[in-house]
Amino acid sequence: MIAPYAPAGKTGRPPFATEVMLRIHLLQQFFGHSDPAMEEALHDIPLYQEFAHLDAGMTRLPDETTILRFGKTPSQRHMLEANGLGQQILATVNAKLIDRGLMLKTGTVVDATLIAAPCSTKNDKGERDPEMHQTKKGNQWHFGMKAHIGVDAQSGLVHTVTTTAANAHDITQAHALLHGEEEMVFADSGYRGVEKREEIQKQLPGVDWQIAMMPGKRKTLNKTKPSHALRDKLEKLKASIRAKVEHTFRVIKCQFGHRRARYRGLAKNTNQLLVMFALSNLWMVRRRILQGAQA
Repeated sequence: MIAPYAPAGKTGRPPFATEVMLRIHLLQQFFGHSDPAMEEALHDIPLYQEFAHLDAGMTRLPDETTILRFGKTPSQRHMLEANGLGQQILATVNAKLIDRGLMLKTGTVVDATLIAAPCSTKNDKGERDPEMHQTKKGNQWHFGMKAHIGVDAQSGLVHTVTTTAANAHDITQAHALLHGEEEMVFADSGYRGVEKREEIQKQLPGVDWQIAMMPGKRKTLNKTKPSHALRDKLEKLKASIRAKVEHTFRVIKCQFGHRRARYRGLAKNTNQLLVMFALSNLWMVRRRILQGAQA
């Protein structure tokens, strides 16, 4: 997939194999390393060398410039972004998971999370990232972007990713998070009225939207009444399904440590998130994959 966009150098030292550089890139996403930190880790951690298919006895390992630049092309991250390879990586991983029966297509959970971006103006242009914006959540202001995802309602694995500035409403991306084969979609109360939007009516008019009740309205339920108690149980059931999307956000933010946007602009950050969500899918089913391999 990547080799056509990473031609081998014809002069100078022979370049490292495409697979080696891809594996190093994935290590950076797993552990949040910068290019200099990645170079040091490759020298210090034998497990990293093993994962990247670098022989322990090699006298030459990729330095930070080699990690930044893929042969004589622009930076690897830019190459992945410019050619839409992040999206292809996610699609390829998901195709493998579907073949193994780990992902179904009958239901989707949609949600979004805020990812902070540097708000400092101490840079060459003296301004914040123009593609990022601020929004208020609760009583706190946040500057950055939003990652919108659609996950499989059964397994919690991500199948679709979009990004916007932080001030974009979640509901505007709902139609872009569906793969088209859903029978039912689950979402929190921020998506109220989504089924009436023109793009939803045009794209998937028959989908059953299960939207959470407003928290304030749910508090007014009198659980001594059978009808109210039943509605409360239904809300708990919907919440248990929606919780699967939070597991994915936890992997990205806590397991991989991705709490802040690393680059300027949405395009580079979107490509990184696509790769990270592909890796989070593998991480979430790693035990089932290993059990299948051993069987």
